[in-house]
Parts: sequence; C-alpha cells; structure tokens
Amino acid sequence: MVHIFDKQNTILNKFVMQLRDVNVQADSMRFRRNLERCGEIMAYEISKTLNYSAATVETPLGEAEISVPDDQVVCATILRAGIPFHQGFLNYFDDAQNAFVSAYRKYSKDGEFNVKVESISSCDLTDKILILADPMLATGVSLVKTYNALVEAAGVPRHTHVASVIGSEEGVHYTRKHMPMQQTTIWCAAVDAELTVKSYIIPGLGDAGDLAYGDKL
Repeated sequence: MVHIFDKQNTILNKFVMQLRDVNVQADSMRFRRNLERCGEIMAYEISKTLNYSAATVETPLGEAEISVPDDQVVCATILRAGIPFHQGFLNYFDDAQNAFVSAYRKYSKDGEFNVKVESISSCDLTDKILILADPMLATGVSLVKTYNALVEAAGVPRHTHVASVIGSEEGVHYTRKHMPMQQTTIWCAAVDAELTVKSYIIPGLGDAGDLAYGDKL
C-alpha cells in the first residue's frame, strides 16, 4: 500500500513547501525542524495501523481505561540526511528501539553509481514493526539495499513502513517491486515525476543532507 499525503489538505503540505523553497531552506535549523515535523506527522498516521489493547491507568480521582499500542516499534534511518526525519518519529514513538545504517552512492568515472552499505547498528528486528525513514526516495536502490542489509543482519520484521518526504515515481515503483509488499507500506509526503541523469528528484528539494548539515567534500 502507498500513502501520498499531498493528495489531501493537511498542515504537512506547509512543511513540505518550506523544505522545497530555496528562500527558506537556506536556514539549516528550520530545514532540520521541518524534516522532524514531517516525521512527527507520519508517526501519528502510522500509529493508527498498530495493534492496541486495553489498559487501565490510575488518576488522582480514580481509574481510566485507554487503548495503548502492543507492537514493538523499531525506527531506522540512513545516515546522515535521515537523522532529523528519524527524530520526528522518535518524538512520538519515544520507547522505540533504533537502527542506523551508513550507506552512500559510490560513483564511477562515467557518472554511474552503486549503493554501498558500509555499516549497520541495529537491534533484533524479528517480528517487530520497522519504520525505515529516508527523506528522499529517488531511485529506491539505497532504500531496498538498506532494508535487505538490515534483514540479513537483524532478522525479518513483521511489517515495514517506508517513510519518505519526497519520492519519485521511479523510486516508489522500484521499492514496490523489490520489497515484500504484503508486509510493506510506503508513506510519502509528495511524489515527483522526474529524476535527473544523476538520479536527483525534480523538482525535489536538493540534497537533504547538505541542506540539513552543510556541504560535504
């Protein structure tokens, strides 16, 4: 299943607009905070899909019944652009376990690239709910390689939520083709139609990592 948020009117659209806006995104702190807010909104929506059971809480004046989540959530992200987006999910799933993956595009002289997964830090994922947060779903190759590396290292989650701020049509299609879609849900704030020859999303928003943390060598 694929959820695209800009198909409806929500406050998320305002944050995405500011992330795209060249006059606003120059403020790195605001850029990071807007990524974080996108994560918070998606976390709330994902929370509706979890399993719940009844609990009783004692108040100063009595007892109250409330439904609380049963599932163990693991929030995972790809360094470095994913860190503020990931934090948004942690703000809501504050008792979640976490996983971090170092992956990057390794370019050849002809401009082609391979995605290299360098390191993984993860808890056991077996039968848990995995939220794999990556702000930009361009080709989908990095995301799928990251998922496969996590599964190989830490076990198979019961369900995976792929969360991105901006996706491309090609990236969404690739992800749907190469992920186990009966156990996967994709969430994108917006999906753009094109990629450049270097596989950057158009109109996209630029390089999320550089905008959040400064240019890299």
